[in-house]
Amino acid sequence: MKHEIIIDLLGSDMGPQEMLEGARLVLEEFPDVCVALAGPRALIEGAGLPEGRYRVLEADKTVTNLDNPIEAFYSKEPVSVFKALEEAGKCDDVIGVISAGNTGALFAGAIRFLLADKTVRPCIAAILPNSQGGFTCLVDTGASIDCGPAQLVDFAHRGSDLMRKLYKLESPRVGLLSNGAEPTKGNKLVKETHALLKVEEGINFVGNIEGNKTLSGLCDVLVCEGFAGNQVLKNSEGMAVNLITEIIKYGKTHQQPAAKEIAGYLMSRFDFASLGAGIMLGTKKLVMKNRGSCSRVAVRNAAQILKNIADNKTIYESIH
Repeated sequence: MKHEIIIDLLGSDMGPQEMLEGARLVLEEFPDVCVALAGPRALIEGAGLPEGRYRVLEADKTVTNLDNPIEAFYSKEPVSVFKALEEAGKCDDVIGVISAGNTGALFAGAIRFLLADKTVRPCIAAILPNSQGGFTCLVDTGASIDCGPAQLVDFAHRGSDLMRKLYKLESPRVGLLSNGAEPTKGNKLVKETHALLKVEEGINFVGNIEGNKTLSGLCDVLVCEGFAGNQVLKNSEGMAVNLITEIIKYGKTHQQPAAKEIAGYLMSRFDFASLGAGIMLGTKKLVMKNRGSCSRVAVRNAAQILKNIADNKTIYESIH
């Protein structure tokens, strides 16, 4: 079955060339995938990509972190991220969009062109490795900073649906991020959400999860508002990087060759840079939000996730 993936070439911190090289990797490794590339025509057509496997969505503008995403949306400039999302909404063969650009712009464009029926607001989930050898769905990771309890309950349903589909979990365990395991802990939002999740049908709520247990495997879905979720994501990555760096330093200082092997294992297990694309939930087509500094390999891996989801396979199957 042929799949088409739309890739927004602009907005990445690494520049459009790195995103273009990511698209090249996608075409080389997945013969059943075609790409639509949103960006400058001259750059795309001069890249030597295989004929018949790509098409151009011409756009020369992007939304920077200094721009207002709403103003950019209503401007008459051809903005690549909006071109990509609009095209995804029109074409049945498109399985998803990949972008490393401005999250606010991606969010605004998704609401305009891809909002699913009866959806309150999209959210971004991240699938992270946990200490029990499985994965935990963290939702939201930065799309919705100010949320109400009803939104967090909605996030719990979407995260559960994702883990049910991808990992065949009959009843995914849902935890609520809090500063204590007791039901009385947390701010007003957490306490009110806790009370709703306890009685919500279709949710297997296992209670509050403290920050030091986020990747312990105590839950399959961890729910929080976007500010807290973004901090969990970045702190987890920072701790993993620091730990791996210290192991490498120790191995060199104390001439312990086994340290290199341990560091290599941890790098492959907790490689957030390659596997850290967020999945936007609540849209008619999947949208993958890569970090601004993502590499071409991360673009390739985001495409693999889209392909796996379209083929109903495990989300990280065959990712390297």
